[in-house]
Amino acid sequence: MRRLASLLGLWVLFSLGLGQSLLPAGAFGLSFREEGGAWVYEGAGVRLVYVPGVGWAEPPDPSLPLPDRERVPLEALKRLGYFQVPEAGTRFGVQGRAFRLVLDLPALHGGPAQEGGGRERLSLLLPYLAPGALQASWPQGVQVQTRFLPEGTELRLEAPGRLLRYRLFPLQDPPRLVLDLYPLAPEVEEALAPGVRYREVWAFAPEPLRLYLVEAAGGRLLPVGRPGARALPRDLAPGALAVLNGGYFDPASGTPIGLWVQDGVTVAYPFGRVALLWEGFRFFLGFPQFEAVVRGPSGERVRVGVNASRARHTAHTVPGPVGREGEEVALVRGDRVEAILPAPQDLPPGAWALTFPRGAPPFPLRPGDPLGLYGRLDPPFAYALEGGPLLVREGQYAFDPARENFRDPRPLQAVAPQAAVAWTREGRLWLLVSEPTTPGVLARALLSLGAWNALRMDGGGSAQLWVRGQLRNPYQGPPRPVVSALALYAP
Repeated sequence: MRRLASLLGLWVLFSLGLGQSLLPAGAFGLSFREEGGAWVYEGAGVRLVYVPGVGWAEPPDPSLPLPDRERVPLEALKRLGYFQVPEAGTRFGVQGRAFRLVLDLPALHGGPAQEGGGRERLSLLLPYLAPGALQASWPQGVQVQTRFLPEGTELRLEAPGRLLRYRLFPLQDPPRLVLDLYPLAPEVEEALAPGVRYREVWAFAPEPLRLYLVEAAGGRLLPVGRPGARALPRDLAPGALAVLNGGYFDPASGTPIGLWVQDGVTVAYPFGRVALLWEGFRFFLGFPQFEAVVRGPSGERVRVGVNASRARHTAHTVPGPVGREGEEVALVRGDRVEAILPAPQDLPPGAWALTFPRGAPPFPLRPGDPLGLYGRLDPPFAYALEGGPLLVREGQYAFDPARENFRDPRPLQAVAPQAAVAWTREGRLWLLVSEPTTPGVLARALLSLGAWNALRMDGGGSAQLWVRGQLRNPYQGPPRPVVSALALYAP
């Protein structure tokens, strides 16, 4: 109750001073007719008769409030026991995207929570007598017909051109019944190619979340872009049906952060997060099983860890601090050792580094020596692009960024546009961007739509879905250039 009362300026409290209200007989589920000079009201197993100038004939009770032709006094029906449910006070207001109607109850009565919706029309039965619903300031464009029936208050809602979605749930202490109504913009569907369509849909988690997505039953998906160079996603693949922003990158240098495999060639190395891996139109999600090798000055080969997958000898490819106390850093640029320095060191853009225990390189190393880094997926995939965190795994909620290499949790806690790749159990691929939300909420929203697997890609200002060269997700300000993207071509 205190939480609801804190919505200052949003709630309007109405007393139930409607006892003498005269309402059309139809508002009570009754029919009206004139018969032999009497006014007859019938329905729901009752028959009431009033004779003008004489009084109530059925029932013969002179104390009952008087009708006015087809209009019947609410108080008369209450006193006659017409209503079989308790009476409730009514409040209403705005709660986020919802119009909220609250019934204050004498005691909790009724079934469990429910939700649903319909296109343009919706009918609901609240299991209480709620006369105050007549005073509700319903959202603009929503027309409501209210009837007070023996079994409760019926609301018939109509909103031309909109979707109507609702949640109805009870609350304890004090007892309340809450109706959240969402009048939503219509969904959109547009064919792009055989088996490929653009959609704007609502998902619920439980609040409504609008998603902008391209759904494909087939086609060619390719990672596009070039390390160190940034461009709008549409400019990275001008002939594609759809282009979604790709994985993470270092803002200062455009260095990719995470695995990137192009036609079987490693473009960037794993960073310890889940990646999208695929051959043809068969997709997989997982931590890359990656084998990295350093080749020394005399052709020696030594297996090494990469970035977050540390080992005795570890290769680092992302700008920033590398190495730990007690280690040394071989700084490599242009496949030549530029310097050997004590750890930790800042790895500059355009270079990579090999860290090893102080005084124990994998083979003799001096500045100027050649040093090469090579890697491959095991098993191999033609294409891979790392993102993260994982959102959905085989139809189950899987958002757990602590399992992935996210040093700063703040981007994952911020409400911002989210980009993701997902697919259904039947194999339909989704490239999508959400309106501002958090990754955890997006995961639940995708589950509600039937996603079988889903992976977050880069979000925030980078989250962009381009369809035939047009940006489809709403964006504040100029679109942000990115380093990599996923381009979908027609089947």
